[in-house]
Amino acid sequence: MLLRIGNTPDFPIAFLGAISVGVIPIPTSPALTVSETSVIARKTRPALIISGSEEIALPEGDWPVVDPRTFASWQDLPPVDFAYGDPERPAYIVFTSGTGGRPQAVVHAHRAIWARRMMWEGWYGLNADDRILHAGAFNWTFTLGTGLMDPWSIGATALIPSPEVTVAELPLLLKRHDATLFAAAPGVYRQMLRNDVPAMPKLRHGLSAGEKMHETVRDAWTEATGTAIHEAYGMSECSTFISSSPSRPAPTGHIGYAQPGRRLSLRKDGNPVPAGELGMICVHRSDAGLMLGYLDDEDATDRKFDGEWFQTGDLGVMHADSSISYAGRSDDMMNAGGYRVSPLEVENIMLEHPLISEAAACELTVREGVSVIGLFYVAKDAIDAAALEAHATERLARYKCPREFIAVEQLPRGANNKLLRRKLREDWEAHRGQA
Repeated sequence: MLLRIGNTPDFPIAFLGAISVGVIPIPTSPALTVSETSVIARKTRPALIISGSEEIALPEGDWPVVDPRTFASWQDLPPVDFAYGDPERPAYIVFTSGTGGRPQAVVHAHRAIWARRMMWEGWYGLNADDRILHAGAFNWTFTLGTGLMDPWSIGATALIPSPEVTVAELPLLLKRHDATLFAAAPGVYRQMLRNDVPAMPKLRHGLSAGEKMHETVRDAWTEATGTAIHEAYGMSECSTFISSSPSRPAPTGHIGYAQPGRRLSLRKDGNPVPAGELGMICVHRSDAGLMLGYLDDEDATDRKFDGEWFQTGDLGVMHADSSISYAGRSDDMMNAGGYRVSPLEVENIMLEHPLISEAAACELTVREGVSVIGLFYVAKDAIDAAALEAHATERLARYKCPREFIAVEQLPRGANNKLLRRKLREDWEAHRGQA
């Protein structure tokens, strides 16, 4: 059942109602176009589409569609029994953000909700008295779990902003509704801090996931609110499984620790790497939160495994205290003079420039066989390249310094607000080729 519904009460009713009777819901972003939605429909072949409003695009084709009025009338129908069964059977399907090239349909099992219990203490410090507000959309697993399923599972209160709420209005909502926890992607925190943030006496701490948070944003939030931000790493295929928490804060610059109950390994060439060395973050096949697989694509599913280990495609380092730092996606790593350079390292340094609000580094091919590090940045006005080069040279080894500086109005992001470095690179190289 394809859900074309925004952040309204109809969403959890449709999503959880479908799962309870054995129907497999497919949450999708209401921002998707007709073309994008059509690709999803052809891939998943839904037996039914639930439409939230006339403004939300529907896929092309002869699909059975239930309009909002008809859906509302279903609430007057007699209840049906829950469909209990094997926890390994499919429960719902979500789509990846597409950072790996194209979105994949991820099939999750009913056991996924049980796996989320490891986050309650391992990340949130969640209890039944909490009131948690998530700034994202329900189609994103971060929002769906953290903002809805987890608080309801433990008996806490979920505060759901209406679609009309802007980022600038979120602090007032947090204060007015006595939110004790706030969850959002790093970009939302960054936008909120552009304005004065009022005192929020009930707020205990913030939660962040989706991409690595820059330390300047974290520090600015703590200074403005007096609360910490606890970060987590995860993905559509396994939600979050590495995190900082109130009971175990992470060292500066590190994501956190493997949540209690998780089995992780940082690996290279089929073997675990020693502490302090770069390796791919892997999750054991037995993890209760790991997907069943990609829909109708056994080959793609099999390629993600190295024996018993699911390979995330992301790189990290486990340190002597068992904390883990994140180094970015393996296919985003840049090669500079034979050295591997993480885009995150370059971005963090360039974000220290007072005029840069956002930055993305990637390897750019300038001619056949020759590539350089490029930096795309957002600022009110273009900055002199010599000044940017001087800023980088003072703080980075020469081989890590960007050679190209490109001002852009905004950085491309997917439906889940994840940065699309691949699109930046491809668009720049295509434009250079045409020129």
